[in-house]
Amino acid sequence: MIGPAEIFTIFFVTLGPLKILGPFAHRTRELDDATMRKVAVWAFAIATVAVVAGSFFGRAIAAKWHVSIGSLLIAAGIIFLLVALKQLLEQYEPPHASETPPPPLPQSPFAAAIRLLFPIVLTPYGIAAAIVLLSASGGTTRTELIIALLVAVMTINLLAMLLARKILVGFTMIVLQVLGAVLGILQAGLAIEFIVRGLQQLRLVPA
Repeated sequence: MIGPAEIFTIFFVTLGPLKILGPFAHRTRELDDATMRKVAVWAFAIATVAVVAGSFFGRAIAAKWHVSIGSLLIAAGIIFLLVALKQLLEQYEPPHASETPPPPLPQSPFAAAIRLLFPIVLTPYGIAAAIVLLSASGGTTRTELIIALLVAVMTINLLAMLLARKILVGFTMIVLQVLGAVLGILQAGLAIEFIVRGLQQLRLVPA
């Protein structure tokens, strides 16, 4: 059983603003400030509803299929580890000049927000983390705590999207790059921790 601080940290690492700032600012660079803010609000609203509903749906399906908490932990840990390693190794790869730029966003803020939803605002491994935490919840009070912390992180994401153009300037960009590298390493460690705890849940390794 992990506490609120650990739950918040898991959500911040897997769904937090450091993964959103750069891609969101890049994809909305052609939009005026007013339209960008509308896109950010729509993205926040849709992503929050989607992650909460998806997490409860995933928990229900896992229970129906009799997927154990240990198996969920191992599955989530493997996903976390693969993504963390990919992000860490990408820093050593040369830029690809021939990459095709993404298509422009639709004129409608709602449609643009839908286009940015996956995997910029919502990450598959973030949803996986929410499913695991809800599946391991011992009661209504803890479930409400998990949802509250999840919504809190999504609110931080909204603020990050609204302020992205002011944040990604000068020295702040260097700080964010360092924090991103640190969180990448922490995510790899968190992935290993999930796998180990899953193996312990399945009694394959001693506690």
